Amino acid sequence: MGLLDILLGRTKPVAPDLDRLFALPSAAVTLEAAAGFRPTGSGAVCFATVEGAAFDQTHREVQALLDADAERDGRPVQLTRDDYGYSWLVSRRSPDQLPDLVNDLHAVNSAMEVNGFGPQLLCSLVGFEDTRDDRDQRLALVYLYKRGTFYPFAPLPGTAERRDNPLELRVKAALAGDLRIEQDLNRWFPVWGAPGL
Repeated sequence: MGLLDILLGRTKPVAPDLDRLFALPSAAVTLEAAAGFRPTGSGAVCFATVEGAAFDQTHREVQALLDADAERDGRPVQLTRDDYGYSWLVSRRSPDQLPDLVNDLHAVNSAMEVNGFGPQLLCSLVGFEDTRDDRDQRLALVYLYKRGTFYPFAPLPGTAERRDNPLELRVKAALAGDLRIEQDLNRWFPVWGAPGL
C-alpha cells in the first residue's frame, strides 16, 4: 500500500486465510456450552458461477474430490443453485464429524483458489441447531471469504424471512475468543434458504 492510498483513505483488502476454518471445531464446543447449539453435520461453500471450460474443469475436480470421499463414507455431496444464481456445494457428515466437514469445506475453497477462481468464492457456512428445546432454531456460522471473518446467521423458524438478531449478537459475544468475528454488522448478509442450513 502506497502513500497515495493512505492519504486517500483506501485500505488494502484483507487476504483470505482459509486456515481460520480449522477454528470451527473448538468454536463449536464454546457454542454448545454458551448457547446449546450443536453441529448438524451440514456445511456448504457458496460461489458465483462462471461460464467456461477452466471453471467447469475445476468444478468437476472439486466434485470428484468430495464424491470419492463421500462414496467411501456413504454420504451425499450435492451441488445446488439458489434463486439468486449462486452455486452451493453441500457436504453432509454426521454431527460428530465436524473436523471432517471443515476439511471438506477447506478442500473446496483451496481447490477453487489454486485454480484462479478465488474471486468467485463468496462464503462457507456450517449449520448448527438448538438442542435445548423443540423450537427448531437453526444457526449458521458463515465465513466471508473476501474478509477472512465469521458471523452468525440465525433465521427464525417459519416461512417469513426474519432473523433472530439478539441470538446472533449473543453468539458473536460468546465466540469472540474463538473466531475472528466480522465487526461490521452491515456485512452480516442473510443467506436465506442456504443449503446446509
